[in-house]
Amino acid sequence: MYVLGINAYHADSSAALLKNGEVIFATEEERFERIKHWAGLPLKSIAFCLEAEGISINQVSAICIGRDPKAKLKNKIKYTLSNRKIALGMFKQRFSNRNDLQSIEDQISKTFGYCPPVKYVEHHRAHLASAFFSSPFDEATVVSIDGSGDFTTVMIGKAENNTIEVVESQDFPVSIGIFYSAFTQFLGFPYYGDEYKVMGLSPYGQPTYLEEMRKIIWSGKKRILEWDKSYFDLEGGVISYENNMPVVSTLYNKDKLEPLFGKSKTKTDSFDQRHKDIASSVQKRTEELIFEILTRAFELTGLKNVCIAGGVAQNSVANGKILNHTPFNQLYIPSAGHDAGISMGAAQYYYFNDLKKQRNAPLYNANLGISFTNTQIKEILDDMNLKATFMEDEQLFDYLATQISKSSVVGFFDGSAEFGPRALGSRSILADPRNEKAQQLLNEKIKKRESFRPFAPSILEEFGSEYFENYQFTPFMERVLPIKKEMRSRIPAVTHVDGSGRLQSVNKELRPRYHALITKFNEKTGVPILINTSFNENEPVVNHPKEALDCFFRTNLDVLVLQNYVLIK
Repeated sequence: MYVLGINAYHADSSAALLKNGEVIFATEEERFERIKHWAGLPLKSIAFCLEAEGISINQVSAICIGRDPKAKLKNKIKYTLSNRKIALGMFKQRFSNRNDLQSIEDQISKTFGYCPPVKYVEHHRAHLASAFFSSPFDEATVVSIDGSGDFTTVMIGKAENNTIEVVESQDFPVSIGIFYSAFTQFLGFPYYGDEYKVMGLSPYGQPTYLEEMRKIIWSGKKRILEWDKSYFDLEGGVISYENNMPVVSTLYNKDKLEPLFGKSKTKTDSFDQRHKDIASSVQKRTEELIFEILTRAFELTGLKNVCIAGGVAQNSVANGKILNHTPFNQLYIPSAGHDAGISMGAAQYYYFNDLKKQRNAPLYNANLGISFTNTQIKEILDDMNLKATFMEDEQLFDYLATQISKSSVVGFFDGSAEFGPRALGSRSILADPRNEKAQQLLNEKIKKRESFRPFAPSILEEFGSEYFENYQFTPFMERVLPIKKEMRSRIPAVTHVDGSGRLQSVNKELRPRYHALITKFNEKTGVPILINTSFNENEPVVNHPKEALDCFFRTNLDVLVLQNYVLIK
Protein backbone atom coordinates (compact mmCIF):
# COMPACT_ATOMS: atom_id res chain seq x y z
CA MET A 1 0.00 0.00 0.00
CA TYR A 2 1.37 3.38 -1.03
CA VAL A 3 0.52 6.61 0.81
CA LEU A 4 1.83 9.99 -0.31
CA GLY A 5 2.28 12.83 2.17
CA ILE A 6 2.79 16.48 1.23
CA ASN A 7 3.48 19.81 2.88
CA ALA A 8 1.80 22.19 0.47
CA TYR A 9 1.44 25.99 0.18
CA HIS A 10 3.54 26.36 3.29
CA ALA A 11 7.24 27.07 3.88
CA ASP A 12 9.55 24.08 3.30
CA SER A 13 7.12 22.33 0.96
CA SER A 14 7.91 18.65 0.56
CA ALA A 15 6.66 15.19 -0.39
CA ALA A 16 7.15 11.76 1.17
CA LEU A 17 6.15 8.32 -0.08
CA LEU A 18 5.29 5.45 2.26
CA LYS A 19 5.20 1.81 1.20
CA ASN A 20 3.37 -0.35 3.75
CA GLY A 21 4.20 2.26 6.37
CA GLU A 22 7.91 2.53 5.56
CA VAL A 23 9.20 5.92 4.42
CA ILE A 24 11.01 5.01 1.20
CA PHE A 25 11.44 8.46 -0.37
CA ALA A 26 11.15 12.02 0.91
CA THR A 27 12.45 15.34 -0.38
CA GLU A 28 11.99 19.09 -0.13
CA GLU A 29 10.78 21.09 -3.11
CA GLU A 30 13.52 23.69 -2.52
CA ARG A 31 16.08 21.13 -3.68
CA PHE A 32 14.48 21.18 -7.15
CA GLU A 33 13.34 24.81 -7.30
CA ARG A 34 16.69 26.08 -5.90
CA ILE A 35 14.90 28.60 -3.67
CA LYS A 36 15.31 28.26 0.09
CA HIS A 37 12.14 27.40 2.01
CA TRP A 38 10.12 27.26 -1.22
CA ALA A 39 6.40 27.26 -0.50
CA GLY A 40 3.75 25.95 -2.89
CA LEU A 41 2.48 22.66 -4.22
CA PRO A 42 5.52 20.31 -4.37
CA LEU A 43 4.83 18.83 -7.80
CA LYS A 44 8.51 18.11 -8.55
CA SER A 45 8.94 16.34 -5.23
CA ILE A 46 5.82 14.26 -5.88
CA ALA A 47 7.12 13.37 -9.34
CA PHE A 48 10.48 12.35 -7.88
CA CYS A 49 8.87 10.04 -5.32
CA LEU A 50 6.72 8.32 -7.92
CA GLU A 51 9.52 7.97 -10.49
CA ALA A 52 12.05 6.74 -7.93
CA GLU A 53 9.68 3.94 -6.90
CA GLY A 54 8.62 3.29 -10.50
CA ILE A 55 4.89 3.70 -9.89
CA SER A 56 2.10 5.89 -11.22
CA ILE A 57 -0.08 8.05 -9.04
CA ASN A 58 -2.95 5.63 -9.69
CA GLN A 59 -1.19 3.18 -7.38
CA VAL A 60 -1.27 5.65 -4.46
CA SER A 61 -4.12 4.94 -2.03
CA ALA A 62 -4.27 8.42 -0.51
CA ILE A 63 -2.59 11.82 -0.48
CA CYS A 64 -2.21 13.24 3.03
CA ILE A 65 -1.79 16.99 3.56
CA GLY A 66 -0.26 18.26 6.80
CA ARG A 67 -2.85 20.95 7.32
CA ASP A 68 -6.48 21.02 8.43
CA PRO A 69 -8.43 24.26 7.85
CA LYS A 70 -11.21 22.98 10.12
CA ALA A 71 -8.95 22.51 13.15
CA LYS A 72 -9.87 24.66 16.18
CA LEU A 73 -12.47 26.54 14.17
CA LYS A 74 -14.34 27.81 17.28
CA ASN A 75 -11.09 29.02 18.83
CA LYS A 76 -10.21 30.88 15.61
CA ILE A 77 -13.60 32.60 15.50
CA LYS A 78 -13.39 33.62 19.15
CA TYR A 79 -9.88 35.03 18.65
CA THR A 80 -10.93 36.87 15.48
CA LEU A 81 -13.79 38.61 17.23
CA SER A 82 -11.57 39.89 20.04
CA ASN A 83 -8.46 40.69 17.94
CA ARG A 84 -9.81 42.20 14.74
CA LYS A 85 -6.63 43.99 13.60
CA ILE A 86 -4.42 40.92 14.03
CA ALA A 87 -7.08 38.71 12.45
CA LEU A 88 -7.19 41.03 9.43
CA GLY A 89 -3.45 40.53 8.98
CA MET A 90 -3.90 36.77 9.21
CA PHE A 91 -6.62 36.81 6.55
CA LYS A 92 -4.47 38.94 4.24
CA GLN A 93 -1.75 36.34 4.54
CA ARG A 94 -4.20 33.55 3.86
CA PHE A 95 -5.23 35.11 0.57
CA SER A 96 -1.77 36.39 -0.42
CA ASN A 97 -0.94 32.97 -1.81
CA ARG A 98 -3.32 32.56 -4.71
CA ASN A 99 -2.81 28.83 -4.88
CA ASP A 100 -5.28 27.65 -2.30
CA LEU A 101 -5.63 24.25 -0.62
CA GLN A 102 -8.86 23.79 -2.54
CA SER A 103 -6.93 23.71 -5.83
CA ILE A 104 -4.65 20.83 -4.83
CA GLU A 105 -6.81 18.07 -6.28
CA ASP A 106 -7.21 19.95 -9.58
CA GLN A 107 -3.48 20.71 -9.80
CA ILE A 108 -2.45 17.12 -9.10
CA SER A 109 -5.02 15.74 -11.55
CA LYS A 110 -3.85 18.18 -14.21
CA THR A 111 -0.18 17.27 -13.68
CA PHE A 112 -0.41 13.51 -13.15
CA GLY A 113 -3.74 12.60 -14.75
CA TYR A 114 -5.38 11.51 -11.50
CA CYS A 115 -5.62 12.54 -7.86
CA PRO A 116 -6.09 9.91 -5.14
CA PRO A 117 -8.43 10.63 -2.20
CA VAL A 118 -7.10 13.57 -0.15
CA LYS A 119 -6.82 13.35 3.65
CA TYR A 120 -6.21 16.40 5.85
CA VAL A 121 -4.08 16.00 8.98
CA GLU A 122 -3.73 18.80 11.52
CA HIS A 123 -0.31 20.48 11.35
CA HIS A 124 0.96 19.53 14.82
CA ARG A 125 -0.52 16.02 14.69
CA ALA A 126 1.61 15.50 11.59
CA HIS A 127 4.66 16.78 13.50
CA LEU A 128 3.94 14.38 16.37
CA ALA A 129 3.51 11.48 13.96
CA SER A 130 6.76 12.22 12.13
CA ALA A 131 8.62 11.88 15.43
CA PHE A 132 6.81 8.98 17.12
CA PHE A 133 6.15 6.68 14.18
CA SER A 134 9.80 7.05 13.09
CA SER A 135 11.09 6.33 16.59
CA PRO A 136 12.12 3.00 18.17
CA PHE A 137 9.62 3.45 21.02
CA ASP A 138 6.39 1.47 21.57
CA GLU A 139 5.16 4.24 23.83
CA ALA A 140 6.30 7.81 24.34
CA THR A 141 5.42 11.33 25.33
CA VAL A 142 5.20 13.36 22.12
CA VAL A 143 5.63 17.13 21.89
CA SER A 144 5.51 19.56 18.96
CA ILE A 145 6.63 23.17 19.36
CA ASP A 146 6.88 25.77 16.58
CA GLY A 147 5.80 29.25 15.51
CA SER A 148 2.23 28.23 14.70
CA GLY A 149 0.25 25.82 12.57
CA ASP A 150 -3.52 25.33 12.36
CA PHE A 151 -3.89 27.85 15.22
CA THR A 152 -1.65 25.83 17.56
CA THR A 153 1.86 26.63 18.80
CA VAL A 154 2.46 23.70 21.19
CA MET A 155 0.90 20.24 21.20
CA ILE A 156 1.43 17.52 23.79
CA GLY A 157 0.38 13.94 23.22
CA LYS A 158 0.54 10.43 24.59
CA ALA A 159 1.57 7.85 21.99
CA GLU A 160 1.22 4.09 22.31
CA ASN A 161 1.75 1.52 19.56
CA ASN A 162 -0.13 2.98 16.57
CA THR A 163 -2.19 5.64 18.34
CA ILE A 164 -1.49 9.27 19.25
CA GLU A 165 -3.80 10.90 21.80
CA VAL A 166 -3.55 14.69 22.10
CA VAL A 167 -3.77 15.67 25.77
CA GLU A 168 -3.10 19.43 25.65
CA SER A 169 -2.30 22.23 23.22
CA GLN A 170 -1.52 25.94 23.20
CA ASP A 171 -3.51 28.27 20.97
CA PHE A 172 -2.01 30.93 18.70
CA PRO A 173 -0.57 33.53 19.17
CA VAL A 174 1.41 32.75 22.34
CA SER A 175 4.45 31.00 20.93
CA ILE A 176 8.09 30.24 21.68
CA GLY A 177 8.70 30.24 17.94
CA ILE A 178 7.31 33.76 17.50
CA PHE A 179 9.24 34.93 20.59
CA TYR A 180 12.51 33.57 19.15
CA SER A 181 11.75 34.92 15.66
CA ALA A 182 10.99 38.39 17.04
CA PHE A 183 14.42 38.60 18.65
CA THR A 184 16.02 37.07 15.57
CA GLN A 185 14.68 40.09 13.67
CA PHE A 186 15.73 42.46 16.47
CA LEU A 187 19.30 41.15 16.09
CA GLY A 188 19.35 41.95 12.38
CA PHE A 189 18.37 38.61 10.83
CA PRO A 190 15.16 39.39 8.91
CA TYR A 191 14.62 36.28 6.79
CA TYR A 192 12.49 33.21 7.33
CA GLY A 193 14.57 30.47 8.93
CA ASP A 194 17.31 32.75 10.33
CA GLU A 195 16.76 31.60 13.93
CA TYR A 196 19.68 29.15 13.78
CA LYS A 197 22.00 32.15 13.37
CA VAL A 198 20.94 33.44 16.79
CA MET A 199 21.57 29.98 18.22
CA GLY A 200 25.07 30.07 16.69
CA LEU A 201 25.74 33.56 18.08
CA SER A 202 24.47 32.80 21.59
CA PRO A 203 27.61 31.08 23.03
CA TYR A 204 29.61 34.27 22.43
CA GLY A 205 27.52 36.12 25.02
CA GLN A 206 26.20 35.84 28.56
CA PRO A 207 22.47 35.70 29.48
CA THR A 208 22.57 39.13 31.11
CA TYR A 209 19.04 39.96 29.89
CA LEU A 210 17.43 36.77 31.20
CA GLU A 211 15.22 38.49 33.76
CA GLU A 212 13.87 40.82 31.06
CA MET A 213 13.14 37.77 28.87
CA ARG A 214 11.26 36.07 31.71
CA LYS A 215 8.91 39.07 31.93
CA ILE A 216 8.07 38.76 28.23
CA ILE A 217 7.09 35.07 28.06
CA TRP A 218 6.58 32.43 30.76
CA SER A 219 5.01 29.05 31.46
CA GLY A 220 1.37 29.18 32.50
CA LYS A 221 -0.69 27.11 34.86
CA LYS A 222 -4.01 26.78 33.05
CA ARG A 223 -2.38 27.36 29.67
CA ILE A 224 0.97 25.98 28.54
CA LEU A 225 2.37 29.45 27.78
CA GLU A 226 1.58 33.06 28.58
CA TRP A 227 3.20 36.29 27.45
CA ASP A 228 3.02 40.06 27.58
CA LYS A 229 1.56 40.73 24.15
CA SER A 230 2.60 44.39 24.20
CA TYR A 231 6.14 43.36 23.22
CA PHE A 232 4.94 41.88 19.94
CA ASP A 233 3.46 43.33 16.77
CA LEU A 234 1.26 40.80 14.99
CA GLU A 235 -0.99 43.22 13.10
CA GLY A 236 0.89 42.54 9.88
CA GLY A 237 0.35 38.84 10.38
CA VAL A 238 3.25 36.44 10.81
CA ILE A 239 4.15 34.90 7.45
CA SER A 240 3.02 35.81 3.95
CA TYR A 241 4.12 34.33 0.63
CA GLU A 242 5.51 36.18 -2.38
CA ASN A 243 6.34 34.12 -5.46
CA ASN A 244 6.31 30.97 -3.34
CA MET A 245 8.80 32.45 -0.88
CA PRO A 246 7.91 32.91 2.82
CA VAL A 247 8.24 36.48 4.08
CA VAL A 248 8.14 37.17 7.82
CA SER A 249 6.43 40.35 9.01
CA THR A 250 8.09 42.47 11.70
CA LEU A 251 7.07 40.66 14.87
CA TYR A 252 8.40 42.91 17.63
CA ASN A 253 7.24 46.22 19.07
CA LYS A 254 10.24 48.51 18.70
CA ASP A 255 8.93 51.01 21.25
CA LYS A 256 8.78 48.30 23.93
CA LEU A 257 11.97 46.38 23.19
CA GLU A 258 14.46 49.18 22.58
CA PRO A 259 14.14 50.78 26.06
CA LEU A 260 15.05 47.38 27.54
CA PHE A 261 17.61 46.06 25.05
CA GLY A 262 18.95 49.09 23.20
CA LYS A 263 18.56 49.82 19.51
CA SER A 264 17.74 47.00 17.16
CA LYS A 265 20.63 45.93 14.92
CA THR A 266 20.74 47.12 11.31
CA LYS A 267 22.62 45.59 8.39
CA THR A 268 25.41 48.14 8.72
CA ASP A 269 25.95 47.55 12.45
CA SER A 270 28.67 45.16 13.51
CA PHE A 271 27.95 42.64 16.26
CA ASP A 272 28.90 43.97 19.67
CA GLN A 273 28.76 42.32 23.09
CA ARG A 274 25.23 43.60 23.67
CA HIS A 275 23.96 41.70 20.63
CA LYS A 276 25.74 38.55 21.76
CA ASP A 277 24.30 38.85 25.26
CA ILE A 278 20.78 39.29 23.86
CA ALA A 279 21.26 36.16 21.73
CA SER A 280 22.50 34.26 24.77
CA SER A 281 19.52 35.44 26.83
CA VAL A 282 16.99 34.48 24.14
CA GLN A 283 18.55 31.05 23.83
CA LYS A 284 18.65 30.53 27.60
CA ARG A 285 15.02 31.59 28.03
CA THR A 286 13.95 29.31 25.18
CA GLU A 287 15.75 26.38 26.80
CA GLU A 288 14.03 27.06 30.12
CA LEU A 289 10.62 27.10 28.45
CA ILE A 290 11.29 23.93 26.45
CA PHE A 291 12.34 22.07 29.61
CA GLU A 292 9.26 23.33 31.47
CA ILE A 293 6.95 22.24 28.65
CA LEU A 294 8.59 18.82 28.51
CA THR A 295 8.32 18.40 32.28
CA ARG A 296 4.64 19.36 32.06
CA ALA A 297 4.24 16.80 29.27
CA PHE A 298 5.81 14.07 31.39
CA GLU A 299 3.48 14.87 34.28
CA LEU A 300 0.54 14.48 31.89
CA THR A 301 1.64 11.17 30.35
CA GLY A 302 4.02 9.48 32.80
CA LEU A 303 5.98 8.01 29.87
CA LYS A 304 9.80 8.14 30.09
CA ASN A 305 10.52 8.20 26.35
CA VAL A 306 10.03 11.47 24.48
CA CYS A 307 9.75 12.34 20.79
CA ILE A 308 9.80 15.98 19.72
CA ALA A 309 9.27 17.81 16.43
CA GLY A 310 8.34 21.24 15.11
CA GLY A 311 10.55 24.18 14.21
CA VAL A 312 11.69 24.71 17.79
CA ALA A 313 12.88 21.08 17.79
CA GLN A 314 15.60 22.23 15.38
CA ASN A 315 17.21 24.03 18.34
CA SER A 316 20.03 21.52 18.69
CA VAL A 317 21.61 23.38 21.64
CA ALA A 318 18.45 22.84 23.69
CA ASN A 319 18.03 19.27 22.42
CA GLY A 320 21.41 18.22 23.79
CA LYS A 321 20.34 19.28 27.29
CA ILE A 322 16.88 17.68 27.39
CA LEU A 323 17.80 14.39 29.05
CA ASN A 324 19.74 16.21 31.78
CA HIS A 325 17.02 18.79 32.50
CA THR A 326 13.80 16.77 32.25
CA PRO A 327 12.53 13.46 33.68
CA PHE A 328 12.95 11.63 30.35
CA ASN A 329 15.33 8.73 29.77
CA GLN A 330 15.38 8.52 25.96
CA LEU A 331 14.87 11.05 23.17
CA TYR A 332 14.12 10.75 19.44
CA ILE A 333 14.06 13.64 16.96
CA PRO A 334 13.51 13.02 13.22
CA SER A 335 15.91 14.29 10.56
CA ALA A 336 13.26 16.72 9.31
CA GLY A 337 11.82 18.05 12.54
CA HIS A 338 10.87 21.31 10.80
CA ASP A 339 7.89 21.80 8.51
CA ALA A 340 9.29 19.71 5.66
CA GLY A 341 8.72 16.74 7.96
CA ILE A 342 4.99 17.49 7.86
CA SER A 343 4.73 15.50 4.60
CA MET A 344 6.18 12.38 6.19
CA GLY A 345 4.18 12.85 9.38
CA ALA A 346 0.83 13.40 7.65
CA ALA A 347 1.22 10.14 5.74
CA GLN A 348 2.35 8.28 8.88
CA TYR A 349 -0.54 9.66 10.94
CA TYR A 350 -3.07 8.46 8.38
CA TYR A 351 -1.44 5.05 7.90
CA PHE A 352 -0.81 4.17 11.54
CA ASN A 353 -3.22 6.24 13.65
CA ASP A 354 -6.23 6.29 11.31
CA LEU A 355 -5.89 2.94 9.56
CA LYS A 356 -4.42 1.23 12.66
CA LYS A 357 -1.67 -0.50 10.68
CA GLN A 358 1.17 -2.30 12.43
CA ARG A 359 4.31 -0.30 13.24
CA ASN A 360 7.55 -1.03 11.40
CA ALA A 361 11.29 -0.49 11.97
CA PRO A 362 12.51 2.88 13.32
CA LEU A 363 13.87 5.44 10.87
CA TYR A 364 17.56 6.22 11.34
CA ASN A 365 18.28 6.80 7.65
CA ALA A 366 17.84 10.31 6.27
CA ASN A 367 18.99 9.29 2.77
CA LEU A 368 15.56 9.43 1.20
CA GLY A 369 16.17 11.78 -1.73
CA ILE A 370 17.51 11.67 -5.27
CA SER A 371 20.61 9.66 -6.24
CA PHE A 372 22.83 9.24 -9.30
CA THR A 373 24.84 6.26 -10.50
CA ASN A 374 28.45 6.49 -11.64
CA THR A 375 27.22 5.90 -15.19
CA GLN A 376 24.86 8.88 -14.98
CA ILE A 377 27.60 11.05 -13.52
CA LYS A 378 30.02 10.05 -16.28
CA GLU A 379 27.44 11.11 -18.87
CA ILE A 380 27.03 14.50 -17.19
CA LEU A 381 30.81 15.03 -17.04
CA ASP A 382 31.18 14.07 -20.71
CA ASP A 383 28.37 16.43 -21.74
CA MET A 384 30.16 19.26 -19.93
CA ASN A 385 33.59 18.27 -21.39
CA LEU A 386 35.00 17.79 -17.90
CA LYS A 387 37.72 15.31 -17.09
CA ALA A 388 37.56 13.44 -13.81
CA THR A 389 39.44 10.51 -12.29
CA PHE A 390 37.54 7.35 -11.42
CA MET A 391 38.60 5.67 -8.17
CA GLU A 392 37.35 2.47 -6.57
CA ASP A 393 36.20 2.87 -2.98
CA GLU A 394 39.42 1.78 -1.26
CA GLN A 395 41.56 4.10 -3.36
CA LEU A 396 39.00 6.91 -3.13
CA PHE A 397 38.73 6.93 0.66
CA ASP A 398 42.49 6.66 1.11
CA TYR A 399 43.05 9.57 -1.29
CA LEU A 400 40.38 11.76 0.33
CA ALA A 401 41.63 11.06 3.86
CA THR A 402 45.13 12.07 2.79
CA GLN A 403 43.96 15.26 1.09
CA ILE A 404 41.76 16.30 4.01
CA SER A 405 44.62 15.66 6.44
CA LYS A 406 46.67 18.10 4.32
CA SER A 407 44.02 20.84 4.77
CA SER A 408 42.14 20.30 1.50
CA VAL A 409 38.41 21.04 1.58
CA VAL A 410 36.27 18.44 -0.16
CA GLY A 411 32.82 18.65 -1.70
CA PHE A 412 31.34 15.19 -1.11
CA PHE A 413 28.39 14.15 -3.31
CA ASP A 414 27.58 10.54 -2.53
CA GLY A 415 24.50 8.33 -2.64
CA SER A 416 20.97 9.58 -1.99
CA ALA A 417 20.31 13.13 -0.85
CA GLU A 418 19.28 13.55 2.77
CA PHE A 419 15.82 14.61 3.94
CA GLY A 420 16.20 17.51 6.34
CA PRO A 421 18.03 20.81 6.68
CA ARG A 422 21.51 19.53 7.51
CA ALA A 423 23.91 17.54 5.35
CA LEU A 424 24.70 14.19 6.91
CA GLY A 425 27.58 12.94 4.80
CA SER A 426 25.96 12.59 1.37
CA ARG A 427 25.74 16.24 0.31
CA SER A 428 28.54 17.58 2.49
CA ILE A 429 31.60 19.77 2.57
CA LEU A 430 34.30 17.96 4.53
CA ALA A 431 37.46 19.27 6.19
CA ASP A 432 40.03 18.54 8.89
CA PRO A 433 38.75 19.25 12.44
CA ARG A 434 42.36 19.65 13.67
CA ASN A 435 42.87 22.75 11.50
CA GLU A 436 42.39 25.85 13.69
CA LYS A 437 41.84 28.01 10.59
CA ALA A 438 39.21 25.75 9.05
CA GLN A 439 36.20 27.56 10.55
CA GLN A 440 37.32 30.93 9.22
CA LEU A 441 38.23 29.44 5.83
CA LEU A 442 34.91 27.66 5.40
CA ASN A 443 32.80 30.62 6.52
CA GLU A 444 34.59 33.32 4.54
CA LYS A 445 35.85 31.55 1.42
CA ILE A 446 33.34 28.80 0.78
CA LYS A 447 30.07 29.27 2.65
CA LYS A 448 30.37 33.09 2.48
CA ARG A 449 28.49 33.70 5.71
CA GLU A 450 28.91 35.14 9.21
CA SER A 451 32.26 34.34 10.80
CA PHE A 452 30.74 33.17 14.11
CA ARG A 453 28.82 30.29 12.54
CA PRO A 454 30.00 26.90 13.90
CA PHE A 455 30.71 23.64 12.09
CA ALA A 456 29.70 20.15 13.07
CA PRO A 457 31.77 17.06 13.87
CA SER A 458 30.83 13.77 12.22
CA ILE A 459 32.20 11.13 14.58
CA LEU A 460 32.48 7.36 14.29
CA GLU A 461 29.81 6.07 16.66
CA GLU A 462 32.23 3.76 18.47
CA PHE A 463 34.32 6.78 19.58
CA GLY A 464 31.40 8.96 20.72
CA SER A 465 31.84 8.53 24.47
CA GLU A 466 35.59 9.07 24.12
CA TYR A 467 35.10 12.62 22.82
CA PHE A 468 31.74 13.79 24.23
CA GLU A 469 30.41 14.18 27.75
CA ASN A 470 27.06 12.47 28.31
CA TYR A 471 27.32 10.97 24.81
CA GLN A 472 24.02 10.22 23.10
CA PHE A 473 23.57 8.44 19.76
CA THR A 474 22.81 11.34 17.42
CA PRO A 475 22.21 10.18 13.84
CA PHE A 476 20.81 13.44 12.44
CA MET A 477 22.98 16.24 13.91
CA GLU A 478 20.01 17.17 16.07
CA ARG A 479 21.91 17.65 19.37
CA VAL A 480 24.77 19.75 20.70
CA LEU A 481 26.80 18.06 23.43
CA PRO A 482 29.84 19.16 25.48
CA ILE A 483 33.18 18.00 24.08
CA LYS A 484 35.45 16.61 26.77
CA LYS A 485 37.98 19.22 27.88
CA GLU A 486 40.99 17.04 27.13
CA MET A 487 39.78 16.54 23.54
CA ARG A 488 38.99 20.14 22.61
CA SER A 489 42.55 21.04 21.62
CA ARG A 490 42.64 18.04 19.25
CA ILE A 491 39.60 19.20 17.27
CA PRO A 492 39.53 23.03 17.53
CA ALA A 493 37.66 23.54 14.24
CA VAL A 494 34.52 21.78 15.55
CA THR A 495 34.76 22.96 19.17
CA HIS A 496 32.48 25.95 19.69
CA VAL A 497 33.48 28.79 22.02
CA ASP A 498 31.57 27.18 24.90
CA GLY A 499 33.32 23.82 24.39
CA SER A 500 30.39 22.13 22.67
CA GLY A 501 29.85 20.49 19.29
CA ARG A 502 26.77 19.63 17.19
CA LEU A 503 27.64 16.05 16.48
CA GLN A 504 26.53 13.40 14.03
CA SER A 505 27.03 9.77 15.05
CA VAL A 506 28.20 7.78 12.03
CA ASN A 507 27.08 4.17 12.29
CA LYS A 508 28.84 1.58 10.11
CA GLU A 509 25.66 -0.26 9.14
CA LEU A 510 23.66 2.89 8.45
CA ARG A 511 26.39 4.85 6.62
CA PRO A 512 28.99 2.33 5.36
CA ARG A 513 30.77 4.58 2.83
CA TYR A 514 30.91 7.64 5.07
CA HIS A 515 32.04 5.44 7.96
CA ALA A 516 34.81 3.97 5.76
CA LEU A 517 36.06 7.45 4.84
CA ILE A 518 36.22 8.65 8.45
CA THR A 519 37.85 5.36 9.46
CA LYS A 520 40.58 5.95 6.89
CA PHE A 521 41.06 9.49 8.18
CA ASN A 522 41.32 8.12 11.72
CA GLU A 523 43.98 5.63 10.61
CA LYS A 524 46.06 8.48 9.19
CA THR A 525 45.55 11.07 11.93
CA GLY A 526 44.31 9.33 15.08
CA VAL A 527 41.16 11.48 14.99
CA PRO A 528 37.84 9.69 14.19
CA ILE A 529 36.09 12.91 13.19
CA LEU A 530 35.56 15.07 10.10
CA ILE A 531 34.13 18.56 9.80
CA ASN A 532 30.77 18.17 8.10
CA THR A 533 28.76 21.10 6.77
CA SER A 534 26.06 21.19 4.13
CA PHE A 535 27.15 21.22 0.49
CA ASN A 536 25.89 24.64 -0.57
CA GLU A 537 26.79 28.31 -0.66
CA ASN A 538 23.85 30.54 0.27
CA GLU A 539 21.43 28.26 -1.59
CA PRO A 540 19.54 25.03 -0.92
CA VAL A 541 21.79 21.99 -0.45
CA VAL A 542 23.00 20.70 -3.84
CA ASN A 543 20.70 18.05 -5.26
CA HIS A 544 22.11 17.34 -8.73
CA PRO A 545 25.71 16.79 -9.90
CA LYS A 546 25.52 19.97 -12.01
CA GLU A 547 24.74 21.99 -8.88
CA ALA A 548 27.68 20.37 -7.10
CA LEU A 549 29.94 21.25 -10.03
CA ASP A 550 28.69 24.83 -10.08
CA CYS A 551 29.37 25.22 -6.33
CA PHE A 552 32.81 23.64 -6.78
CA PHE A 553 33.87 26.05 -9.51
CA ARG A 554 32.59 29.25 -7.87
CA THR A 555 34.02 28.58 -4.39
CA ASN A 556 37.40 27.68 -2.92
CA LEU A 557 36.72 23.96 -2.67
CA ASP A 558 39.85 21.96 -3.47
CA VAL A 559 38.38 18.59 -4.38
CA LEU A 560 34.99 17.45 -5.67
CA VAL A 561 33.75 13.88 -5.34
CA LEU A 562 30.78 12.75 -7.43
CA GLN A 563 30.21 9.16 -6.31
CA ASN A 564 33.52 7.60 -7.46
CA TYR A 565 34.62 10.40 -9.77
CA VAL A 566 37.11 12.97 -8.47
CA LEU A 567 37.81 16.48 -9.77
CA ILE A 568 40.77 18.48 -8.46
CA LYS A 569 41.54 22.18 -8.83
